[in-house]
Amino acid sequence: MLFNSFEFCLFLPVAFAFYWLLRCRWHWQNVFLLAASYVFYAMWDVRFLWLIAGVSLTAWLSGMGIARFGRGSRRAKGIVAAQAAVSLGVLFVFKYFNFFVDAFVSLSEWLGFSACRPLWQVALPVGISFYTFQALAYVIDVYRGETKACRSALTFFTFIAFFPQLVAGPIERASRLLPYFDRPRSLDYASAVDGLRLLLWGMVKKTVIADNCATIVNAIYANPNADGTDLWVATFFFAIQIYGDFSGYSDIAVGCGRLFGIPLMQNFRLPYFSRSVAEFWRRWHISLMSWFRDYIYIPLGGSRGGRLRTAGNTFIVFLLSGLWHGANFTFVLWGAYHACLLLPGILLRKQRRRNDDMAAGGSLPSFHVAWQMGRTFLLVCLGWVLFRSEDVSAAGLRLQRMFTDLHWHVPFCGRLPLLLPIVLLLVEWFTRHREHPLDLPARGLWRNRAVRYVVYYALILSVLQWGGTPVEFIYFQF
Repeated sequence: MLFNSFEFCLFLPVAFAFYWLLRCRWHWQNVFLLAASYVFYAMWDVRFLWLIAGVSLTAWLSGMGIARFGRGSRRAKGIVAAQAAVSLGVLFVFKYFNFFVDAFVSLSEWLGFSACRPLWQVALPVGISFYTFQALAYVIDVYRGETKACRSALTFFTFIAFFPQLVAGPIERASRLLPYFDRPRSLDYASAVDGLRLLLWGMVKKTVIADNCATIVNAIYANPNADGTDLWVATFFFAIQIYGDFSGYSDIAVGCGRLFGIPLMQNFRLPYFSRSVAEFWRRWHISLMSWFRDYIYIPLGGSRGGRLRTAGNTFIVFLLSGLWHGANFTFVLWGAYHACLLLPGILLRKQRRRNDDMAAGGSLPSFHVAWQMGRTFLLVCLGWVLFRSEDVSAAGLRLQRMFTDLHWHVPFCGRLPLLLPIVLLLVEWFTRHREHPLDLPARGLWRNRAVRYVVYYALILSVLQWGGTPVEFIYFQF
């Protein structure tokens, strides 16, 4: 079931109403929420419900086992290793088996050996990369003592399967989110209303912005004769498409969570206004990058072992991050590209700017800040060519044309799609100190209820106008 589908428009209010009818019995709220989440997933693909339940069961049993044997015991270490094997094994079988087999066969042929190619025709379960990481993080946190083992299987299963973030995150930590499922919840009117506003803004970013940009990107990428000018246009529009698509999903997820009294974490913080690539990665897909930081980068030594070790740890994290996104060498190269962009700051020990406030004083950035933002955006866009291309050779050809086959013509893409990315960036810039553009203080024109409702209805009409045919979210494939 897609967030931007008619079925979800029926599902959400029904689930909301029944959920709060059970407000005096929070255990029954969990029963209903778990059932609703499984129905939500089953409407996408019922075949893999057992996989979610199986991952949830093994993680819950692992947590209970660690609590029983003690965190420092050999058995507890074995349990963590077993859960890691289960989670990573599930990912390998369903997501990476064909990729590694194909790579092995290609290497064998290059070395002069013959090898068969036993490719599996296995569908990729939606959300597998998200809920396996969330379950594994819980077990590691229990072992580290950062969270207590959840004794209620119902509570834990609901935490893993919570439908707003089940298929595309954010990847939540048990220490932050699990307690909300293990206590009574009451409807907070102000939080629910703000959740609806955030949900609406996420729908606008997905259906009005991202899907219109996708039309242009798909047309240019499908043209084998596209010149460099067209490819630059497609690259810019894909940058806006993937941001509107994924951050739009995250906004909808967070908004839905607030409707049910479950506050999900913010996954994006205006990444295209970053002044460096390092800052970009502190603002883009925050839950994933913090996962790799806490469970890969820091255990490897982080930045404590000198420049070369820090650079090596950074490369490992970004290579794994690229591979997490998909079983294709384009994603691996995309991760390596971003690691290379971070190397100068690591090797030169350049002081990282900790203050990520964007031009706090004044409505417009200074020339220096604007230059930093533009430079960072350009570097990120070049990486998106690798991310969007079908294979490495196609990516290389497109990058070559972008710098050698420029004809400086104005590509026809229609006026509205051309304006939409500009409007999005301007709106987000001038509301950058708010959580989202509809989170405005009740003063001036916005204090007038009629003005607010005119804006809401206009946004709803725009979603209905351009959201007639539901389009999948890009990150569903991960």
